[in-house]
Amino acid sequence: MLPLRLATRHSLFRSRRWVQSIPSFPHLNTVTEQDLAHFSKILPPTSILSTLPPRATPTDDLATYNVDWMGKYHGQANTVLRPRTTQQVSEIIKYCASQRIGIVPQGGNTGLVGGSISLQKEVVLNLGAMNNVRSFDPVSGILVADAGCILESLSNYIAPYNHVMPIDLGAKGSCQIGGNISTNAGGLRLLRYGSLHGTVLGLEVVLPDGTILDQLSTLRKDNTGYDLKQLFIGGEGTLGVVTGVSILTPPAPQASNNIFLALPHFKNILPLFQVVKRQLGEIMSAFEYIDRTAYDMALEHGLGPILDVDEVGDAQCFVLVETSGGNQDHDLEKLNNLLEHLMSADEPLIYTGTLSQSPSQFASIWALREGLTECVQKEGKPYKYDVSVPLANFQSVVDAVRERMISKGLYGDDGISKVMGYGHIGDGNLHLNVIAKHGYRPELEAALEPFIYELVASHKGSVSAEHGIGAMKAHALHYSKSDVSIEWMRKIKQVFDPLNIMNPGKVLP
Repeated sequence: MLPLRLATRHSLFRSRRWVQSIPSFPHLNTVTEQDLAHFSKILPPTSILSTLPPRATPTDDLATYNVDWMGKYHGQANTVLRPRTTQQVSEIIKYCASQRIGIVPQGGNTGLVGGSISLQKEVVLNLGAMNNVRSFDPVSGILVADAGCILESLSNYIAPYNHVMPIDLGAKGSCQIGGNISTNAGGLRLLRYGSLHGTVLGLEVVLPDGTILDQLSTLRKDNTGYDLKQLFIGGEGTLGVVTGVSILTPPAPQASNNIFLALPHFKNILPLFQVVKRQLGEIMSAFEYIDRTAYDMALEHGLGPILDVDEVGDAQCFVLVETSGGNQDHDLEKLNNLLEHLMSADEPLIYTGTLSQSPSQFASIWALREGLTECVQKEGKPYKYDVSVPLANFQSVVDAVRERMISKGLYGDDGISKVMGYGHIGDGNLHLNVIAKHGYRPELEAALEPFIYELVASHKGSVSAEHGIGAMKAHALHYSKSDVSIEWMRKIKQVFDPLNIMNPGKVLP
């Protein structure tokens, strides 16, 4: 075994764009030229990026790995490693453990909470080069793939076999399946296909000492002992690095349709949800909510209009309902009956609505919902809060945050320009977006936190619904987890990673 070096103390990092204090990790070492020489024995030159000599990679070339996609978190990694095999990952981690070098596993770097950014010059272990499909069984629908496979690429791979991925995200063109699993991503298909805790059948994981844990099962039923894979689904790389996944993919629907509805008041959402569930039954696959502020923003950026402006009137919110079934005539009959019922009621729940009449219109309706994240980025710097609250509280949470910023004198073009909500009514996930017109500022964050977390806790909600805890919410974990729960999470972390080299500073406060 290689000798341990004495730990060196790192300076406290504070991003100019992000004001939350970042913890230091005095027990960890940074990468040196000596370490780089060892990594060169494991990886080819093209798989190593480093600002250290003799590599001297330009800092700008590392920016992709050191800055999250929102430009909110700015990391300090001087070295990025891009392994191609699980064995290479194992050898890298084994060496880092011997030298007490921190490791930040990274996929597509599309997260929202700073979970894949190096806070204190830990080495970034980017899995993007591990992008092979290992096997696919078109009979069972079981797919086995490397963790670095892009979600959309996997969707395209299985499409000719008439299967779909059980997860669908707006970032599907760049996010990777290993990162999806490590953050327990939810997305647009959770209502129909459930969470990754149910669809992931097995994982291959490299543990913090370099041991390869091979639980890449393709069995749907296996009751032999503890289900260890569940610890790594949502573990955010703090317990090990996911390198391979076995996942159950459902048959592709033979008929897909959607409708877009305008509602006069948010109070109509829950009765509408009940009616839609009852009338559409098994073919309903999505029930998405968009408030008026988000809808108007989408129109400003060229998404839509989906509905006639005059018919929309003063509608306060909008709903997108998708169906996925096996018979187009059957599904269309159900949808037309639903619309007729909604429009002819004595007290209509909706102002107006439209049913997609072609594949292009189907795509344009979804484009409005999926394009909201990009629109938010164009508006300014977003504070994004991915939370779960009871369905009845979606709008009241958004309104409370807006009123909070108004009362603090921070609402307006020189501060917060928009507060909006959209998300998945079907699973209680609200995407609360607070847009800072001219960038992140300490006084804005101070007004938002811990107010939002306290507000969510008052409704017995969760401070993170599907994007993880990362660095952003580690200090807020106690709003959703009890002291006992957090203590047992720490104990699990200690068992797997006693040196605390795996994604330090993430998840646990």
